[in-house]
Amino acid sequence: MEHGIEKFPHFLHKASQAYANEVPSGSDTHAFVEKTIDLLFPFRTKNKRSLGELKEQLKELGTELEALILPLRKKLDREPAGICREFMDRLPAVHELMMKDADAFMQFDPAAESIGEVILCYPGFFSIAVYRLAHELHVLGVPVLPRVMTEYAHGKTGVDIHPGAKIGDSFFIDHGTGTVIGETAEIGNNVKIYQGVTLGALFVRKSMASQKRHPTIEDNVIIYARSTILGGDTIIGHDSVIGGNVWLTESVVPYSVVYQKHHVEVRDSKEISGQINWII
Repeated sequence: MEHGIEKFPHFLHKASQAYANEVPSGSDTHAFVEKTIDLLFPFRTKNKRSLGELKEQLKELGTELEALILPLRKKLDREPAGICREFMDRLPAVHELMMKDADAFMQFDPAAESIGEVILCYPGFFSIAVYRLAHELHVLGVPVLPRVMTEYAHGKTGVDIHPGAKIGDSFFIDHGTGTVIGETAEIGNNVKIYQGVTLGALFVRKSMASQKRHPTIEDNVIIYARSTILGGDTIIGHDSVIGGNVWLTESVVPYSVVYQKHHVEVRDSKEISGQINWII
């Protein structure tokens, strides 16, 4: 009679078989993300490909995507093959959006020396690029897979962008670590945000899943590090600047400058008695 650890393999096998029919492979999804971005920016791998080879790779990519979507077919309103064709047809437009994002990095980061450097090195760009791909699948009604894609980017970059968010042209995330953009957030064109920014929900309840829970950021807004903006009714008017460490749960009109006032005291260390070499 089997018991304890002896039963465990049978349990794992049964659970694995059940989930295998409902979700895409995580590792295959991660590979698909990397292959797609490598295809869109071939210099990343330094492999020179002929036009014929690129066409063949596009075909292979479509086949891999269909294999990822097949386990989800019961939740789809059309055949996976049709979704794959439409996604592949949208890749040129997605690539154009990515290039506009890369241009924004070049324009606003003095440290960026070339488009190639941005695409190869910048975690903010990588997270946006993966979001752009995942968002198209989200719009096409594909469940789960877009989240697996953006969570892969989240793990690599520290930037958490839900594929359901709506983000305009020329988006720039500087540094990126700790940035969170919620499912129903809407971001306009030419928006710049820094590390640790949260565009989140004011209340978290399962019953609100179908409601707009996250803020709207209009065009040409800058949001500095560690600011938190919450609520589906919160609108940041265009051409506004949100300073660092700001907490906002209400709308601001266009051309606003929002900042937190605080007092910083500077003293001469020789006036302080005792140990000041603090250990943190």
